[in-house]
Amino acid sequence: MSILPNVARASQPDAKPGPDVLAPAYWDDPSGLAAAHPNGALAACRLFCYGLLTVGLLPVQIVGLLCWPALANAIPRLHHRLCAWIIGLKIHAEGQPASGQPVLFISNHISYFDIIALGSILRASFIAKSDVAAWPVFGLLARLCRTVFVERRVAGARGHIACIRDRLKQADSLVVFPEGTSSDGSRVLPFKSTLFAAVEGEAITVQPISISYTRLNGMPIGRALRPLYAWYGDMDLGPHLWAALSYGSAEVVIRFHPPVIASEFANRKSLSQYCHDQIANGIDLGLTPSGQRREPLLDLPMASDSLQRISTRESEENACDKS
Repeated sequence: MSILPNVARASQPDAKPGPDVLAPAYWDDPSGLAAAHPNGALAACRLFCYGLLTVGLLPVQIVGLLCWPALANAIPRLHHRLCAWIIGLKIHAEGQPASGQPVLFISNHISYFDIIALGSILRASFIAKSDVAAWPVFGLLARLCRTVFVERRVAGARGHIACIRDRLKQADSLVVFPEGTSSDGSRVLPFKSTLFAAVEGEAITVQPISISYTRLNGMPIGRALRPLYAWYGDMDLGPHLWAALSYGSAEVVIRFHPPVIASEFANRKSLSQYCHDQIANGIDLGLTPSGQRREPLLDLPMASDSLQRISTRESEENACDKS
């Protein structure tokens, strides 16, 4: 199947995404065309190495889940780090993940590559839509990484809130994508606040995260080429994955915003809106040309107070451990 561009279609802002939106002629800046050279042999090599790595670590993860919890927690992070190297993801982290556990990480969602990028840094499990559990290969991997599966419908998701709350009480950190779907990364879609009910009124640390795909082979990625890594709409997984793996290296910027305490917010909706604002501004910072960046949109008093509370709580926990 050819993925040569239909330029007229790409120029339309309301055009539906599809596999044909993956060609290098969609760079906003023509000077970036030279940086994109699809290579089918590279894609095949990456898929082979990914499969070899995954098959090799599968039995180790199963043993860890059965009798060695510490190993089961470490293997997914190792797997994601090696996968990031294999597929050419250069991950740049700005800020620090909240220390201590549990933490509910809130992130925007662009692609299946988000799992690899975030998983290579965070010691956390993911919250995914229930459909993922039935996916070939990826569904099995998600279950082995102790993913929490939830319904996309609001009524169904409410039944999973107790499961999320229990995992947090077990000191398991979790990552949630409250948009409920993925986007092209140009903006943050409205959040569905239902799952925030799991931490509503609780002294649980919540940290917003912004993820952006910013460069391909060192050249800035324009809006038109973002679908190369963003997987959304009616895109088919197979052609999209093959096309993305056939290019060189992509830079991923992950911004960790100041953590807050869930109980400091009036309700789940205000917490959801706060996280949305933080992440949306982080996306703007990642995609705005250098020198034109806006100042971060921070509720400084709230963020500072939350950081102080988190620091105090960690000090108390350390004191208890020593005693």
